[in-house]
Amino acid sequence: MDDNILYLNIRQASSFASKYLRKNVTIANISYLINYGKIAKFTSNGSTLVSKKELIDYYNSINFKRENDWKKKLGNDINWHLSFDNLKEKDTTKHVHRLHPYKGKFIPQLVEYFLDEHTDEFKSEIYFHKGDIVLDPFCGSGTTLVEANELGINAIGIDVSSFNTLLSNCKIIQYNMNSLKDDILYITNKLKEFVLKSRIKLFDDELTTQLIKFNDKYFPSVTFKRMVYEKKIDGNSYGKEKAKEFLPIYYRLVDKYQIQLQQSCECTDSFLGKWYLSNVRNEINFVFDLIKDLKDVNNKKILSVVLSRTMRSCRATTHSDLATLKEPIMTTYYCSKHGKICKPLFSILKWWETYSNDTIKRLIEFDSLRTDTFQCCINGDSRIVDIIGELNKSNKEFSSFFETKKINGIFSSPPYLGLINYHEQHAYAYELFGLKRKDEFEIGPLYKGKGLEAQDSYIDAISDVLKNCKTYLTDNYNVFLVANDKYNLYPEIAKKSNMKIVNTYKRPVLNRTERDKGVYSETIFHLKDI
Repeated sequence: MDDNILYLNIRQASSFASKYLRKNVTIANISYLINYGKIAKFTSNGSTLVSKKELIDYYNSINFKRENDWKKKLGNDINWHLSFDNLKEKDTTKHVHRLHPYKGKFIPQLVEYFLDEHTDEFKSEIYFHKGDIVLDPFCGSGTTLVEANELGINAIGIDVSSFNTLLSNCKIIQYNMNSLKDDILYITNKLKEFVLKSRIKLFDDELTTQLIKFNDKYFPSVTFKRMVYEKKIDGNSYGKEKAKEFLPIYYRLVDKYQIQLQQSCECTDSFLGKWYLSNVRNEINFVFDLIKDLKDVNNKKILSVVLSRTMRSCRATTHSDLATLKEPIMTTYYCSKHGKICKPLFSILKWWETYSNDTIKRLIEFDSLRTDTFQCCINGDSRIVDIIGELNKSNKEFSSFFETKKINGIFSSPPYLGLINYHEQHAYAYELFGLKRKDEFEIGPLYKGKGLEAQDSYIDAISDVLKNCKTYLTDNYNVFLVANDKYNLYPEIAKKSNMKIVNTYKRPVLNRTERDKGVYSETIFHLKDI
């Protein structure tokens, strides 16, 4: 490409950016920058153009110098090799890893790095081999189990959360795909019939039409977003003012179609009663009843996960507050994420269909990679759980295999102190499915804080987990724990567990999925027996 060219069409910009950044930048990526006002749009003879200089300036501001900037804030001991900064989100959420959102999970590439049989300038030793057994006593969403399967390694997970256990096991179950597709089609058709019997589709269609007209008039997408990006318009003030102007139109349609927004006869402290519009709640109950009547137990489990994922996307909240709920939203509102007036969801049908199809695609993709190894997640408290006894109850074949071998090591990410209430993030699933909550057994939850008492309790709890797990490990074991050790607790944890920290890897966390995009690092502690 001629270096003197000042303006590029979208295809040229994609090619130039890919070479400039030394990674694949798609046409869709360039279109995103234009549509969201990150770079200006120019036109010539009907073609969309962008400024090459502006594109370079944008990428320099967010990509180049990032490593140095992060090292200035986090220290020069940051191991950028473990940043995996060349990966896109689709890589870090590949196949079954994106079956359901989950706060606080590590990316699969980090697990793969320590479990596979490669060595490099940072990893000089192979820690796990094909046929070994790896343990994850804080299994979470099952990332370690899935990656172990891909690598031909057997894996045992333990988690105190019933939902986490369900989710982890659903990822590694091998399904009868024809049966699963039939059950999805059956439920989807029944849901469509249910929706058509209500007035909700007519209401939603007319509301959408009115919103398109209103947004086209007051929020011309590229122009408005560009002016907000350049701070020529206060987007929030302008947006809230226009949202008020649209409300009479919204309420007129609610009256016209006699739409009931709030649920009736619901306890105010019920999560399902508070965070779902009436029609959405009715559709959720309808689908769950159909799932309960299915014959195939595995299909029931995975479709419960699909329904849970659907429910998460259909809560009565704004698009920008989906991860951190604030107040229920039952009207149209100005959406800071999309820069226009948006509406709450009145039906689960779209997301049920989307996530059902996505789940099938992801399961098939994982099936093409899976190995003939054992994986299982046990529901229990890792401080006291009897792994052999629990395997005897849930997976006798794995239990028989386990009797001939010991666990070769651990790869896990313990809960971060005072950061997440792990049961609460899936409160909707616990309530609908009737799962027993065990919040009191969570280690280091948000509600217990980060004070000295919480720190001491955390040290004792993690140490107890390691001491219990040690009884199942081989003599020359390797333990890898991923943690953000802000309070320097892990040296004491290692001491109390009769282990020693033989190495640490400090990595920048670039692939954040929630709203907090600040500079952040975590440490992988490598522990061995004393």
